[in-house]
Amino acid sequence: MTDATPRTDVDYAKHLTQEQLEQGAHRRRAGGLWRKMGKLQLKFLTAHGLEPGHRLLDVGCGPLRAGVRLAEYLDAGNYYGIDINESLLDVGYDVELPDEVRAKLPRENLRATDRFDCDFGVTFDFAIGQSLFTHISLNQIRLCLFRVAAHTKVGGRFYATFFEAEAATALDDVLEAKQGIYAERNPYWYWPDDLEWAAGFSPWRFRYIGDWGHPRNQMIVEFKRRPDSRRALLPFTRRR
Repeated sequence: MTDATPRTDVDYAKHLTQEQLEQGAHRRRAGGLWRKMGKLQLKFLTAHGLEPGHRLLDVGCGPLRAGVRLAEYLDAGNYYGIDINESLLDVGYDVELPDEVRAKLPRENLRATDRFDCDFGVTFDFAIGQSLFTHISLNQIRLCLFRVAAHTKVGGRFYATFFEAEAATALDDVLEAKQGIYAERNPYWYWPDDLEWAAGFSPWRFRYIGDWGHPRNQMIVEFKRRPDSRRALLPFTRRR
């Protein structure tokens, strides 16, 4: 397979200008498919046990493409979101949320962070990272899983999507050459074993789910929170 044209990575932390926001650039930054992806995430999560009384963390929530529907479904105050870009959180909260949904979602439940800081003083029953792992490195995935685990209840679940490469894919192959999905730069592809490895540094039990109807063929996996243990929290110790 030949390399695709090199892609200039998006600076996801860079604030969008007021003009860009007025032109709807925040929806494009979130990947478009605004209504379709919001509905799909809500449908998936409720099919996997999400109830209104649960607390949910949306990791990489952006301008609340899913948040609009999830905050509407959940009881007041039970939706939380983190994202690297404060301007996306602002436009999501101020523009995209209907008044009745905004009344259920305190602004302080949304936080800009570049290191997955999700210490809101609560523990979560569910978390989702939709098209998050497609844009971050494997070590960032490892950090994300570690920090989310610290604030997830035992038995809680974190669902994440990713571009999957077949087992025989060479490390330097570029998937979908027209778009370019890489092993070493954004947008990233992974093997399921990569994600299982990253989960091994935190108290998660990894489970591959696969196809969930994503329009761009992203697969989905589940991380289920296990009880804390020395073995789970000190991964290097067990290799000695």
